[in-house]
Amino acid sequence: MTPRKIIIDTDPGQDDAVAILLALASPELDVLGLTAVAGNVPLHLTERNARIVRDLAGRTDVPVYSGAEAPLERGLVTAEHVHGKTGLDGPPLPEPKAPLAEGHAVDFLIDTLRREPAGTVTLVPVGPLTNIAMALQRAPDIAARIPEIVLMGGAYFEVGNITPAAEFNIYVDPEAAEIVFRSGIPLTVMPLDVTHKALTTRARVDAFAALGNETGRMVAAWTDFFERFDKEKYGSEGAPLHDPCTIAYLLKPDLFTGRRINVEIETQSDLTRGMTVADWWRVTDREANAYFVGDIDADGFFALLTERLARLP
Repeated sequence: MTPRKIIIDTDPGQDDAVAILLALASPELDVLGLTAVAGNVPLHLTERNARIVRDLAGRTDVPVYSGAEAPLERGLVTAEHVHGKTGLDGPPLPEPKAPLAEGHAVDFLIDTLRREPAGTVTLVPVGPLTNIAMALQRAPDIAARIPEIVLMGGAYFEVGNITPAAEFNIYVDPEAAEIVFRSGIPLTVMPLDVTHKALTTRARVDAFAALGNETGRMVAAWTDFFERFDKEKYGSEGAPLHDPCTIAYLLKPDLFTGRRINVEIETQSDLTRGMTVADWWRVTDREANAYFVGDIDADGFFALLTERLARLP
């Protein structure tokens, strides 16, 4: 089977790192590049972190491009309180082995989508949607060439994790999210409703550590670090592994269930800025624009993740 071509747009973040590793460990996916965006931490750290994670996987052939350093219309909000000052706090980090690829991430997105056959490159954004929105603004023609965007962001039943109403990725750049959700591109959305069911329990973290490779050791250390915040916040037995849900969906969509519904992005209200207004119960006549995922086979997800991480150095 021909591997599915993807571009991962990312703001690493420990869970972003695990998503990247899962993709690079999976022969079903052809990762054309990583595009960094400001989000969990500022851009100079997210592009550095993306290169560190790529190196950990032994995949220096995958280019990393630096993208937007701020949201479209607002000041940047970051999440060092969750991810630490580097974004990948926990184990000591090596310096990246290779420099950034030349050029801007948005230009890479546009050029790649125009160069590759239409309908062959899936976008996987796991941070704020600034790079994707900028590409759609500059080159509206690429929308028809994108078969699917599989993104991590938003919430409905779980409401917010950065404000009472909003999930972090959408909150950071709601104007960008609005552009993406109104683009007409097929969307699959991994909201907090599903990612909060993918918890790093002690047994699951121990399984990473027991793999015996550097990747397993690093992933166990990263999850040990960032789960402290969510365990205290939610009183849960582990932390949600948000971003790897996108990659797992590409590999095994039957691990997930959801509904095709309408999702609108709140951009005007200070109280609910960044809220994903998800018509889960279909009480409006607004046309469905997203497959909004609500449930996950968590055991199957972690079995897949552990098996794939074992393939890496």
